[in-house]
Amino acid sequence: MTSTESVIHTGTAATRERRTPSWSVLAVAAVAVVIVPLGVSGTPLLLPGIGTDLGGGLAPLQWVVNAYNVAAASTMLATGVLADQYGRRRVFRLGAGMYLASLLVTVLAQSTLVIDVARAAAGIGAGAIVTSMTAIVANSFDGPARAKAFGLVGVVIGAGLALGPTISGFIAQLLNWRAVFGFHAVIVAAGLLGSLVLTESRSKGGNRFDFLGAGLFTAALLLLTIGTIEGPQSGWADARTIALFAGAVLTFVLFVLHERRTSNPMFELGLFADRQFLTVNLVNIEFAFGFIGLLLLLPAFLFSVGGLGNGAAGLRILLLTVPIFLVPMVSGRLSAAGVPLRLILVGGLALIGLGAFGLTFVEGDSALWALAVPLAVTGAGVGVLNGVMDGAAVGSVPNTSAGMAAGMFNTIRLAAESLASVVVVALVASFVNTRLADASLPADLNAAKAADELAAGDVKQLFAQHPDQVSTLASAHASAFHQVMWISVVLAALSVVAVLVLLRRQDGER
Repeated sequence: MTSTESVIHTGTAATRERRTPSWSVLAVAAVAVVIVPLGVSGTPLLLPGIGTDLGGGLAPLQWVVNAYNVAAASTMLATGVLADQYGRRRVFRLGAGMYLASLLVTVLAQSTLVIDVARAAAGIGAGAIVTSMTAIVANSFDGPARAKAFGLVGVVIGAGLALGPTISGFIAQLLNWRAVFGFHAVIVAAGLLGSLVLTESRSKGGNRFDFLGAGLFTAALLLLTIGTIEGPQSGWADARTIALFAGAVLTFVLFVLHERRTSNPMFELGLFADRQFLTVNLVNIEFAFGFIGLLLLLPAFLFSVGGLGNGAAGLRILLLTVPIFLVPMVSGRLSAAGVPLRLILVGGLALIGLGAFGLTFVEGDSALWALAVPLAVTGAGVGVLNGVMDGAAVGSVPNTSAGMAAGMFNTIRLAAESLASVVVVALVASFVNTRLADASLPADLNAAKAADELAAGDVKQLFAQHPDQVSTLASAHASAFHQVMWISVVLAALSVVAVLVLLRRQDGER
């Protein structure tokens, strides 16, 4: 969700109108696109408040985050094609209007299910905002001015990602979680108002959209997501869980077969023959698990194990997100100076793995530095990857395939982030349940239900009802968090090996 120019559908056999670059366009773009990273990084902190007010259990609370990511991942390519064909300003307004309506519904919602549906609509709107607005910026600037424009938009996106948890935490603590979505609504409304200064543009002779491919991809992603969420609830060996995973595999196989045969594919699978393109897409797995997964787990961990409130938790999450905002310029300069891509990727992955390793030692009574150092190291690693991955994905293919490569990379990134969000919470719930099942709990404390509440960060009522079990519950949660961090360490190590193997012949090396 943090890409800028890479999400442009650059199938520019299409003609582009030449206009005088307008910095008012850039101002509107900055206001509009900041809502997308705010929606990604600021929402996980709100889940405990939503759970306390509206209930619903672990699965519905997970969908508050996952519905947004799955919808955006599934529609990113579609909204880009529609923007090129039917007008970028028009698609931006439709997307922003849908996002605004979804926020108003969320503010007024009286059930978690309603919020889930609204966040899915917000995800579709987010995809439309990003793809249409980046295309508008590209259409409004040329040459060095375009590079500067996208650089500034990238800074805005990075700032939104970094500050999202802190802003959400403080607003939620001062007011409530509904006020956070109200604040988001004000931003989207400002972007819609700013669209009055935009002029319409579209591409002539744009590509047709692969609706069947998109449908199969979305269905596979949904089945996999639902199966992962249901696993801790129904059991991983339950017939329904197995059926969901089997359906996901079958649907994905059908998707691949369709993409290989259609003349107008959603994914040009042949691009994966390029080692660099394949590598950066594989790196997305640890990027999503080590960052997005951690971003989702941290608030719950800080609430239950650290005993912190929204505001204090939001401040500590800054330790993770601020380096992500600052470090990309460093890795970008290293790349420009000729440092091999594989070394930069290995460095970023190693930092994420080292940070995860440090987090395996953090306990509720640990000193602030013990949390700050691994979070900052992890954030630096994510920042290193952010500085080169988008450019590496698009730069690895011919110019004629740049638009397809950009769309594929961002769709895969969003899908990986969505799945990582589901997997890490499911793992925590499973690990906590296993730990509590072996403990001597009172009869009125259900291990599975307590595990779900801990994984979701909905601990206020749980701890109040069982004050004599707080130490046991927090210890189980800390143990589960550490286990997930160990998995991240292993994934980082495997990712380093994959990069070294796949890019072993880069720069004349074997």
